[in-house]
Amino acid sequence: MYIDSQSIIYAIIGGGLIGLSASMLLALNGHVAGISAIVGTFIKPKGRELGWRITFVAGLLVGGLACSLFNPQWVRGPVDRSLVDLVFAGLLVGFGVRMGNGCTSGHGVCGLARFSKRSLVATLSFMATGFITASALYIFRGGAA
Repeated sequence: MYIDSQSIIYAIIGGGLIGLSASMLLALNGHVAGISAIVGTFIKPKGRELGWRITFVAGLLVGGLACSLFNPQWVRGPVDRSLVDLVFAGLLVGFGVRMGNGCTSGHGVCGLARFSKRSLVATLSFMATGFITASALYIFRGGAA
């Protein structure tokens, strides 16, 4: 797989924007930008908590939509996966999020930035599981991950 310099620049800009938005949410609102926790509390919101959560998730959706309209190559979906594969993968990710008490955004972006040992262990576990899963799929599907 070839990675061009333009992709690297986009990744740096995207990562910077994620870090900036997570920092702003913490500094201005006092909340960690853990997507699973933000979305998970839609079911039982506490008082005025629902407004900022809806705004945050809407910003994610609008940002993705704007990127796909501006340049569809930036937002790519799975090309060769069935709906069953996607549902199964989503359930596994959801189970992992509950088991790890958070997701990669909460632990990997915000937790590591706050030097949380628990977030370090969780992020290393997420990454190791992802590497093992991708490698296993590559091997068992005959080179097509």
